[in-house]
Amino acid sequence: MSELFDAVDALIAGRAHLPPPQERERLRKAHGLTQDEVAQALEVRRATIVSWENGKTEPRPPQREAYARLLDKLAELYPAPVPKTAPAGQTAPVTPVPKTPSPPVPDAAPSAGTPSTAAPTAGVARTVRAPAPVGVARTVPRRPAATKTTVPPAQADPRFANGPLAVLDIEDGHTMAYCVGGLVLDVPAKSIPALVDWTLNEAKLGAARLHGSGKDADPLIVLTPAACERYGLPGRLSDEERSAGRLPEGHKVIKQLARADWQLTRRGFGPWARIYRPAQGGKRACVQLCIPSWNALDKRSWGDAAQLPAPELARLLGTYATRVITPRGSTAVTGLELMTALHPPTRASEPDHTGKRHSQHNPGSLGKEPVDCAPCEAPDGHPLLAGLPRFHQRTPAEMLMEEAYDWARPLTDEECAKRYVVGIDINMAFAAAANGTTVGLGAPTHVRQPAFDPKLPGSWLVDLSHIELDDRLPSPFTPRGERPTGPAWYATPTVAYAVELGHQVTPVEAYVRHESGRYLDGWYNRLRDAYIATMADLGVTTDLTPADFLAAMDGHRLRDPQMATLLSAVKATVKGGLGKLRERPRGENWKPGEPWRALSRPTWRPDIRAAVISKARINMHRKMLKLADATGQYPLAILSDCAVYASDGPSPLDFLPYKDGKSLPGGFRLGVSPGMVKHEGTQTTLWAESIHEQHGPDENIARYIKDGQVTRTDNGE
Repeated sequence: MSELFDAVDALIAGRAHLPPPQERERLRKAHGLTQDEVAQALEVRRATIVSWENGKTEPRPPQREAYARLLDKLAELYPAPVPKTAPAGQTAPVTPVPKTPSPPVPDAAPSAGTPSTAAPTAGVARTVRAPAPVGVARTVPRRPAATKTTVPPAQADPRFANGPLAVLDIEDGHTMAYCVGGLVLDVPAKSIPALVDWTLNEAKLGAARLHGSGKDADPLIVLTPAACERYGLPGRLSDEERSAGRLPEGHKVIKQLARADWQLTRRGFGPWARIYRPAQGGKRACVQLCIPSWNALDKRSWGDAAQLPAPELARLLGTYATRVITPRGSTAVTGLELMTALHPPTRASEPDHTGKRHSQHNPGSLGKEPVDCAPCEAPDGHPLLAGLPRFHQRTPAEMLMEEAYDWARPLTDEECAKRYVVGIDINMAFAAAANGTTVGLGAPTHVRQPAFDPKLPGSWLVDLSHIELDDRLPSPFTPRGERPTGPAWYATPTVAYAVELGHQVTPVEAYVRHESGRYLDGWYNRLRDAYIATMADLGVTTDLTPADFLAAMDGHRLRDPQMATLLSAVKATVKGGLGKLRERPRGENWKPGEPWRALSRPTWRPDIRAAVISKARINMHRKMLKLADATGQYPLAILSDCAVYASDGPSPLDFLPYKDGKSLPGGFRLGVSPGMVKHEGTQTTLWAESIHEQHGPDENIARYIKDGQVTRTDNGE
C-alpha cells in the first residue's frame, strides 16, 4: 500500500500548480530573494530559475513540488494586487473644478461625504474623485512631457496606496498634499502633531521594504514655505538656527510634539526632521519631514528643486523615491541608507521549540555593531592613531591612500600637431566599480608575511616600486600617477592588477577580512536602473549607435529640466553614499584622537570605499592601456573619471577605434550604461598649450575641458 501512496504523491507533485512566470518573479522579488538564493535552495542552477521565471521551461519533480511550496508561502505573504473597478453600471461621480477665470463648468451631483464645491487651484485644472477615504482625493492633469516619467502610486501594497511622499502647500487657505501620479489630498491637520497623526493613520503614504528582512520606508512629508507658516514653522532659518542646523529646543512646535508624546532624533528639528514614537509590537510610528527652504535639498545635488511648484517637486522627489529609495536626508545619507535597506543587518530566525522567532545576523550584511578599521585604513585624527606625535605626517607606508586619479603631463610634438584635445568621461564610474567587487563584511585580521590572495579583500603593505611602465601613462598604483618609491599600503584590487600585469608581489603584512561578499551589487543594480531609466526620459537609450548616442547627448539636459535634476541626484547618491563610508568629523567640538559620531555606524567602512576607488582607478588604467597598445594613443590628463586625448577631430569618434561599429575589446566604449563613456568636452590644442604656459606643464586640463573656463575647482561629474 505504501508504494501506491508514494506513487500518488509523486503524481500530485508532478502536477503541482504554479503561478504564471511573471508572478513567480514578482513573489521572489517581493521577499527580497535573489535567483541565486532560490537556485541554491532548490539545488538547481541559476539559469534554471531564469528559465522558470521567463516561461521558457517548467520545473519537474522533485523540484516542482518544492518550488510550488515556496511560491505558495510567498503568495500568502504578498498577495497579488486586486484591480480597483467600480461595480457594474456604477461610476464614481466627478465634480469638475473650473480654472479661474475660465468659463464655468457644470457641476455633477456630489456623492455623500464629498463637498459639492472645492477651492480652485490657480492655473491648474483639477477633478475631485468621490468617495475619498482620506480627505478629498484629487487628480491633477499632467503635462505631456511628464507622462513617461511620472510614477503612479504603488498598488501592490494598499497601505501605501498614495505613494511614498507628499508635498504640502497652501491654496486659497486650504492645505493640500501633492502626491505622485498627480494625486492631491486635502489635509485636515492644523498642527505638526496632528499632521504626523494624519500621515500615519489616514494618508496611506510610505513604501514597501526593498528586502524581505528590512523595514518599510517611512512616509515623507515635504513642507513648502507657505506650509511651514501654516504649521508655525519659520519659512527660513535664522543665522543662529542655520549654524546649529535645527530649531532651538524651546520652540513652540517642539513643545507641541513633546506634549503629544512624539520624539525627535538626536539631530533635532532641522531640514530633515524625523518624528517618531518607540515601536510597539514591532509596528513603527515614524514620519520624515523635509523642508526645502531650510536647505534640505542641496543645490549641488538637487539644483533649483527647492524653487519648484509643489506638484512638480512631488513629481521629482516621487520619481527619485520610486527608482532609488525615499529620501532620508542628503543624497549621501540616502545612498548609505540604500545599502542598509538592501542588506538589513538582521533577519528572523527559524521558529524555536516554542514557535517563537528571534533576531539573528543576516548573512551578507555588515551586521548591527560597528567594527574597527585597520590602523592603516584610519583617517588622520582617528582614535587608533591617538598615540602618534602631534602634527605627524603619515607616509604611504603608514596610510592607505586609495584615491581617484589627478594626473597630467605635457604634450609631445606629435600631439601638438593635432588640432583638438577631447575629453571622455566614464558614466557612473564608481558605481560601475562597485559592481562585482568583493568587500570585507567583518573586522580585519592582521597577518605578517602573507601570500597575496586576489580573492581576499583587505589592505596590503607591499613594495611595487620595481614595476616600470610607459611614462606617457600614469602609474596605476598612485592617485597622482607617480611611480611608487617604496613599500605602501594598497587595497586588494590594486595589488591584483600588479599581478595581472605580470609582476611579482611580496606583501610584508596585511589586514585581511575572511568574511566577505559582493555587498554592493544590489546597490549598484538599483542605481544603475534609476540612471538608465532617467537617461531614457531624456532621450538617451541603451540601443543607440555611437554616433546616435553622441547626437542624443547633445543638449539632453534641456529636454526635461526636472529629469536632468533627477539625474544629478542619482549621481550624487552614488558618490555621496561611497563618501559616507569614510565620513570625517563634522564639527561637534571634536578633537583629534576622540571618536566622532559616524564611527558608531556599522556602515563606517573606509576599507570598502578604498576597494571601490581602487577598482575604479584600475578599470580606467586598464582601458587606457588597451587603447595605447592598439593605437599608440596616450592620455594627456586624467581627473577622476575623465580622460583627455589629443585628436585630429573634435569628436570622440575621431580617436576612439571603432571597426564595423564595434569598439576595441576592453577599451573605451561610447554608450549610456555605467562603465561606458560619453563626450565630456572639446577644446583646441592651442587652448591646452596656453594653460600649460600660464600655470605650468602639470596643470590638469581635464579639470577645465568641459567648458574651457579655468576656474581651478573640481565640480566632479
